[in-house]
Amino acid sequence: MTHNSNQQMRVRAAIPACAGIGLRSPHHRDALNSHAKTGWLEVHSENYFGKGGAPLRILDAIRADYPVSLHGVGMSLGSVDEPDMRHLRQLKDLIARIEPGLVSEHLCWNSFGGRYLNDLAPLPYTDATLAYLVRRISEVQDFLGRRILIENPSSYLEYEFSTYSESVFLNELARRSGCGILLDVNNVYVSCVNHGWNALDYLQDISAEQVGEIHLAGHSVKQVDEQRILIDTHNGPVSDAVWQLYQCAVQRLGPVPTLIEWDADLPDWEVLVDEAAKADGYLENIYEQAA
Repeated sequence: MTHNSNQQMRVRAAIPACAGIGLRSPHHRDALNSHAKTGWLEVHSENYFGKGGAPLRILDAIRADYPVSLHGVGMSLGSVDEPDMRHLRQLKDLIARIEPGLVSEHLCWNSFGGRYLNDLAPLPYTDATLAYLVRRISEVQDFLGRRILIENPSSYLEYEFSTYSESVFLNELARRSGCGILLDVNNVYVSCVNHGWNALDYLQDISAEQVGEIHLAGHSVKQVDEQRILIDTHNGPVSDAVWQLYQCAVQRLGPVPTLIEWDADLPDWEVLVDEAAKADGYLENIYEQAA
C-alpha cells in the first residue's frame, strides 16, 4: 500500500483519557519496537514540518500504532508580529497527513520582528491582551479547520498591570475563542511557587469543561540570593509535590488525557513508560470512584 492510500484511509484517532508520553527522536525505535507500550504519544509539530525524509516516515509508522497529538512551540500567538503563514500552512499539512487527536500551542510570545527566542515569554493578563489573543486564536482555528488547546505557561516574572489571574484569563480565552485548555500541572506548580499564588485556588478556578489535556513534567530548583526559584526544565521525573497537585486536578476535572514530558537528560524508554503508568494509577482511581 502506498503512503497516499495510507493517508486516505487514516481517520482521526481520539486521544484516550489515559497517560501518554512526549516522544523525542532517541525513542523513535522504542516506540515502534519495544514491548513496553503507552496509551498515546505527543510530538512537537515543528520537528515534522519537512516535505519528506526519515522524520515523517517514522511519524507515519508511529501513527499507525498510536493515537498522536501535535504540540507546537513556535506559533508565538502573543507576538505583535503578523501570523507566520508559512508556519500555519506547514502545520495544516501535517494535521492533514497525521490526523492527530489533539493540536495544542502555548499562551506566550517568543518572536519579534521575525526573530525567535528560545524561551516562551509570558503575557500581561489584561482586556487588551485577551481581545488580541481571541482574534489570533480564532484566525488560527479558522485556518486549520479545528479547535486547538492553549497551554498555561511556567513563568518567573509577572506583569504589575495584569488585571486577571492566569486561570480566569485562560477561562475567558477559551470561552470567547472556542479553544480548549491544556493544563500543565507542573507549570501551575512552578508559577505558583515562584509568584506566591495558591495552586489549589488555581485548580479550583480553572474551567473543567474546557480542559482537554494535562501535562506533567519535572522541574529544577535554583537558589538566587535569598529566593528559591523553580525552573521548568523537563529534565527529570515528576516531583512528589506535582503528583499531589495532579491528584487534586483529576479529582476535580475527572479523567483527562495526561502526558509525561521529559525533554532533557532523557532516560530509558522504560522509565518514561513507568512514569506514564504512575499517572494511569491516579486516573484509574478516578474511574473506580465514578463506578
